Amino acid sequence: MRFERLTSRLVPLPGENVDTDQIIPARFLKTTTKAGMGKLLFYDWRYDSAGKPKPGFILNTPQAAGAAVLLAGNNFGCGSSREHAPWALTDFGFRAVISTSFADIFRNNALKNSLLPVLVDKQVHQRLFEMVDADPEVKVTIDLASQSLLLPDGESVPFPIDLFSKKCLLGGVDDLGYLMAQADRIALYEHAHSK
Repeated sequence: MRFERLTSRLVPLPGENVDTDQIIPARFLKTTTKAGMGKLLFYDWRYDSAGKPKPGFILNTPQAAGAAVLLAGNNFGCGSSREHAPWALTDFGFRAVISTSFADIFRNNALKNSLLPVLVDKQVHQRLFEMVDADPEVKVTIDLASQSLLLPDGESVPFPIDLFSKKCLLGGVDDLGYLMAQADRIALYEHAHSK
């Protein structure tokens, strides 16, 4: 899925050290399809023991409906290396997660699954939480080409991303899709070197 420029409301989830088992509990990892994973996102936080939505959890509120940016706490996505975590986030509708730090494996899995991890410093992070607390309808714009996060007050904040991941996201392909797009060039190379 191509990622270029996104403007969205924020869904605040301030807890720190949210691990992948909280994002998508291990009992749901038997599936090999991404479809329907969004219903299982943060399952143990979203639903009670009878499977009914907990009214106080942010994803069960109107504020989360249609929002594409999760404003997460520090060290988001720590724990095990399950790729199902970004599957669940993207199937719910998130296209980006903003935090002060991401676990390396989660960040890599996110980038390979069209989910952009946006790294900001602590001051910007805190300001975003304050802004969304003051106005739940506040929006940010993420421009991947310029690697900038446009804050509601107009400030533009740069964020890092490696060149290959950026190219894949802008092109709407994963690693394999990128490789497959080079098939003609690979065939020419193979033909030239097979003689």
